[in-house]
Amino acid sequence: MNNAIQKLMEPRSIAVIGASTDPKKTAGRPIAYLQKHHFKGKIYPVNPRVEEIAGLKCFPDINSLPETPDVAIVMVGTDKALSAVKELAALGTPAAIVLTSGFAEHGPEGLKKQEELIAAAGAMRILGPNTIGMVNITDDIPLSPSSALEMDEFPKGSVSVISQSGGILGSLLSRATACGLGLSKLVSTSNEADLGLADFVDYLVDDPSTKVIVLYIESIRHPEKFRAAALRAKKTGKPIVVYKVGKSEAGIKAAVSHTGALAGTDKMYDALFKQVGIIRANKFSDFLDIPAALSSGRVLKGRRVAILTSTGGAGTLVADSLGEWGFDTPAPDEVTAARLRALQPGDQAVLDRNPIDVTLAGLQPDLLRGAIAALLDSPTYDALILILGSSSLSMPDLMAGAVRDCMQTSDKPVIAYVSPHAPIAGALMTKLGVPAFSQPESCSVALSSMLHASALKSDHFIEGKLVKLPSNLNMDSLHGSLNEHQAKNLFAAFGIAGVKEFVVDAVNPDFKVASELGDKVVLKILSNQITHKTEVGGVALNIAASEITQKIHAMTAEVKARSGSTIEEFLVQEMVSGGVELMIGMHRDPLGTAILVGMGGVTAELFKDTHMRLITPGRAFSEQEALEMLQSLRTWPLLDGYRGRPKCDVPKVVKAVVQFSELVACLDDRLIECEINPIFVFADGKGVKAADGIAVFS
Repeated sequence: MNNAIQKLMEPRSIAVIGASTDPKKTAGRPIAYLQKHHFKGKIYPVNPRVEEIAGLKCFPDINSLPETPDVAIVMVGTDKALSAVKELAALGTPAAIVLTSGFAEHGPEGLKKQEELIAAAGAMRILGPNTIGMVNITDDIPLSPSSALEMDEFPKGSVSVISQSGGILGSLLSRATACGLGLSKLVSTSNEADLGLADFVDYLVDDPSTKVIVLYIESIRHPEKFRAAALRAKKTGKPIVVYKVGKSEAGIKAAVSHTGALAGTDKMYDALFKQVGIIRANKFSDFLDIPAALSSGRVLKGRRVAILTSTGGAGTLVADSLGEWGFDTPAPDEVTAARLRALQPGDQAVLDRNPIDVTLAGLQPDLLRGAIAALLDSPTYDALILILGSSSLSMPDLMAGAVRDCMQTSDKPVIAYVSPHAPIAGALMTKLGVPAFSQPESCSVALSSMLHASALKSDHFIEGKLVKLPSNLNMDSLHGSLNEHQAKNLFAAFGIAGVKEFVVDAVNPDFKVASELGDKVVLKILSNQITHKTEVGGVALNIAASEITQKIHAMTAEVKARSGSTIEEFLVQEMVSGGVELMIGMHRDPLGTAILVGMGGVTAELFKDTHMRLITPGRAFSEQEALEMLQSLRTWPLLDGYRGRPKCDVPKVVKAVVQFSELVACLDDRLIECEINPIFVFADGKGVKAADGIAVFS
């Protein structure tokens, strides 16, 4: 496949099907832009109505072409596009870019036409349809009618962009050019009838001119292919930055479990991105700021940051933001402070604290060079932030000149915050390899992303272990919604212990069993239909044996009144206390299947302290993965002996998470929903007990 993508990226010959003589029209722009940006290969316009376009011989049809083109750009109507693709495939054309719309984006009828398009393509690869095309800036090859290509030149760099939106691609190209960020490859995948996100990520992992991969995502159509490609990027240390639209949880169908309510589609994307090392841009402005920082190629090794400023207010803004993001701004060490003071005798400048404020002395190039060099040499700092004040408006190259002289002496990251609105100064700094930002918060986002990227290679993906069904599991009994007792028997089959309990008849309960459970018990309704028992009055705690009959009658009446259901069986459980309540659940959607752990009990949805991780199909979590999930919770200290409390049995709850993941992996898509809530985690060595749970099968 990469051979076809290679032809797309670096074609030696291009056929333009449906080319127009008018360079202002969409169908006329591709040839105009290829010539404008000095494409060195051959261009073959195809249009039966004219003999020449832009000084090039025009061919009446595809079969008249003098050779098989490496790439064809198809811009004819929907029906003609089908025949054009078929003819190009018959010629042996490696790849076609189908700009034509009217396919899957237009509903069922369009989807049918898209399927016909792919059938017509045969072995030929298709980018699109309904795409704006692609641009190889590195090699001056624009294969697109995007008006963003009207610009005379673009800064070449190491950031490549794959977007599912053509309009966003043009927006990023123009914005990157304005801020001085150099790009390498840009691809609009649009409908992704054939080639999609994963294919181009996989290609760019091996592209020597790409250091950073940027993705604009609406949805991931092939999750497993995407995950594999992203993991390849992670293993090579090549960062991926994603802006994912569709964060809103509105419209998500209510689930019967807490897990379903706490998961949601966007959280699934978050979980996937974290697992494969992807950096998520939470704001559109971050979408270029983060790649700008990463493309510098500098490695951030710690959280200690020096701030060099000539305007105290701006320095404070940056320092405050850094603090919120967990960075340190220590004062200079004594050697560095002495070196700074020697640059400016007297007390005009504040050079021995952080932010290091050079005030008006900062207008002196020699002082700037000396201060930058001293801070980059200092063992106290891992990175340097330069603040460009109002002088950057009148003298945009002042700081740039000082930076240019010092950058070669250190490999530490250097970034800039441009305090006034001075885009020329900012673009100049970015071109020098010093990413410049117009918001103080962007400095923190940039440094945080650099820390993330520096850990990519060392943070290896854990595959997990293969699973198999327990021999004592009766698969024939697993259908529909299980009641609580049946669900806990399922958990027990995978090794997860439950509380002691007995099922009793609502009319003639056997109270002898209660004596085995202690002085006080828990009474619950047993139902395959009612999962949130507390909401209908179906749970009672601290019930004495002598009160059970009376409580059964009262609970039966209350549940009938509140739900309309008649309860025939009840569950009598041992009363447990003293443990930490957690929950373990699963959530499934088109992106994959995830396991969720978090604070349990009735307050689970209130506090929403959860962590989610996708499982690899057919594999369970390792104990390391399960432990990392628990340690990611805000309530982890409660398990780890917070403020002198006894430590909980972490090894047993880790094992329970692993066993739950085995259950989910084994039962695969037969299992619709499953949850243990709560699971009590007792003191170290005392184990865990599942106190409630649900399981719903197809």
